[in-house]
Amino acid sequence: MAEPTLYLFDGYNLLHAGDYGDVRRLVDELASFVALQGARGIVVFDGVGDDVDRGPLQVRYAPVADTLLDRLAAEHRDRESVCLVSSDLAIRGTSGQEVRSLSSRTFLRDLSETSHAERAPLPLADRLDEETRARLERLRRGKED
Repeated sequence: MAEPTLYLFDGYNLLHAGDYGDVRRLVDELASFVALQGARGIVVFDGVGDDVDRGPLQVRYAPVADTLLDRLAAEHRDRESVCLVSSDLAIRGTSGQEVRSLSSRTFLRDLSETSHAERAPLPLADRLDEETRARLERLRRGKED
């Protein structure tokens, strides 16, 4: 199966499966993920809220998130590669064979393994040659060359 071009996320399901403090932190993480994948995403939360776009990620609210996720999967599965992320077996089962599905825990485990981590820069002392390091040490101690 091709790499997904559209990710559908069950918002509160992911929020509770991970250790996110609030919705904003989860949305930031998902927006970064889909951007790095070169894909689009739609995260759907149960309830009422403002629908917004965060780059390639749409944040949507619906009275029943599962119903909207099922409809979105059906609308897009013929035109693009879709991945549905939810631990709700019923919604994952009804989305169709054309839709790749992942449990929230599996997705979050894979996400933490592949998330962008910046390496700390080497300390200045490790980037200097031995002679320069020795000269700087003498200057630090107040000794003249």
